[in-house]
Parts: sequence; C-alpha cells; structure tokens
Amino acid sequence: MHSIPRITATFEALDLLEMIRTAHGPVVFHQSGGCCDGSQPMCFPVHEFRMGTQDVKLGEIDGAGFWMHAEQFEYWKHCQLTLDVVPGRGSSFSLEIPYGKRFHIRSRLFTEEELGWLDGP
Repeated sequence: MHSIPRITATFEALDLLEMIRTAHGPVVFHQSGGCCDGSQPMCFPVHEFRMGTQDVKLGEIDGAGFWMHAEQFEYWKHCQLTLDVVPGRGSSFSLEIPYGKRFHIRSRLFTEEELGWLDGP
C-alpha cells in the first residue's frame, strides 16, 4: 500500500529548521491564512504556541508538527505542500526572521491516484 504526505520540505527549509531548533529547541509550524500574514507558514517554540480547536495537523517536518486552520485547509486539501525558504523578512513573529529568510509554501495538486494514498486528514 502506498502513502503520501500532505507536507514535505526542501533541503533549504530543513537546514534553516535545524538552525532554529539549535537556538530555540523544539518548534511547531502554523499556517493561519489570517489577515496579517496571509498564508505564510510561521515557526514558533512548541511550548509558546497554542493550537486552536479548528486547527488541523497536516503532518511533520523532521519532527516539527505542521498545523493549519481548518478554513485554510479547505483551500489546500487537494494539494501537497512543500515548505521552502526564500530570502527576505516575513511580516510575522516567526523564528526565522533574524536569519534574513522566511518560510514559504509551494504547492502542487495531488493526482487522482495520490488522493487515495493520503496520510492524515
């Protein structure tokens, strides 16, 4: 039986994640789709961010949970998301800001076959 993750990451994102965890310890990702940061994924210390009852866990990036608000998930549920990094400063309180980079989501539509293989929600 096949399975396919809803969330993956580039090597650049994994490298930045490792630098952040070295400085801050365990982290979690959240993508709200809210007004201030749009759909930018944000990275927080795991014990400093409280998930809401409407948040959906898409999976993990190298052990760090990746969560999204349920309303945002409705837009993305047919896509595989890839956590990437781009130069520049995000407009949030995300932990990558001091590194002059920001996390960024890339997406692709699942094939009909892959939709049957999905892990998670």
